[in-house]
Amino acid sequence: MTLIEKLEPILLAVAALIGLALGHFSGLSGQLGPWLQILLILMLIGVFWDIPFKELKKGFSHLKFSLTSLAINFIWIPIFGFLLAKIFLSSSNDLQIGFIMFLVTPCTDWYLVFTAMARGNLALSASILPLNLILQLLLLPVYLWLFGGLAGKSEPLYLLWQVVLVLFVPLLVARMLSALSAQRPKLNQVLRGLFPGLRFWYLFLAVLCMFAGQGQTILERPDIFLWLLVPVLAFFILNFWLVRLISALMGFNYEDSVSLNLTTLARNSPVALSVAIGAFPDQPLIALALIIGPLIELPSLALLANFLPGLGPPRAPGAEPSGPPGPGGL
Repeated sequence: MTLIEKLEPILLAVAALIGLALGHFSGLSGQLGPWLQILLILMLIGVFWDIPFKELKKGFSHLKFSLTSLAINFIWIPIFGFLLAKIFLSSSNDLQIGFIMFLVTPCTDWYLVFTAMARGNLALSASILPLNLILQLLLLPVYLWLFGGLAGKSEPLYLLWQVVLVLFVPLLVARMLSALSAQRPKLNQVLRGLFPGLRFWYLFLAVLCMFAGQGQTILERPDIFLWLLVPVLAFFILNFWLVRLISALMGFNYEDSVSLNLTTLARNSPVALSVAIGAFPDQPLIALALIIGPLIELPSLALLANFLPGLGPPRAPGAEPSGPPGPGGL
């Protein structure tokens, strides 16, 4: 993980603060819409540049693990997230849908770092990555359709169409440019520098533009962090122990149980934030929930990665405890 990747949630919060200041002092509100769309397209081309379609088969090399992970990520967590949103965030529809979008998009990068820290099965965790990425692309429009009423949208088909445009047009462009430059090293170097190389900074500027244009709404809600703190922590704590129990019932060893825990706990996909900015440009609290979520998530995952080795392998209720894991998890 690069330094930029480690600091990504903090830098996005900085972008939001800069945007708020610019919007307040410069009168840019309502003038940044076209720039916002361009930046999102450029950012997502970079995200989709290296989608490993050829690696999909590896995701099913450990069928029991893959099916368990996919069921938790794409069936249980959306339901659980919806319940938490209704319980803790009932006063704000925008925060509810931002929170749900945060939870229904599994992490596709830094969860591997925490898996390594906790001595989990790194190869197994990496094998599930392309499946998680592709399924979240396909299912995010479905989740928004199912939960779209929370966002106050009266035309769900229009909303879904906007999500498809935000996701799949950049995907097609990315795959075309990647294929075009595959046999041209110099062109490939230039394009990779423009798209994957600058991916984060396009997102940084997009967040800045959105918050510059919608700052007043956010300034009226300084309590948002505290509102989100409880449901995000509830998700991590309750889901952690549930997945530990599932790992024990499935007979997973320590290394595989760590991989399952972190692939089902780590969230924060840039795809979700991009969709929130593109599909809900006039509802900045949705995007703000997706920025605040990782600020709570990353310290939680770091603590968990240091906490897991001391727990040892998961065990079913009534089973005899066993010792901590050996050094073979990596």
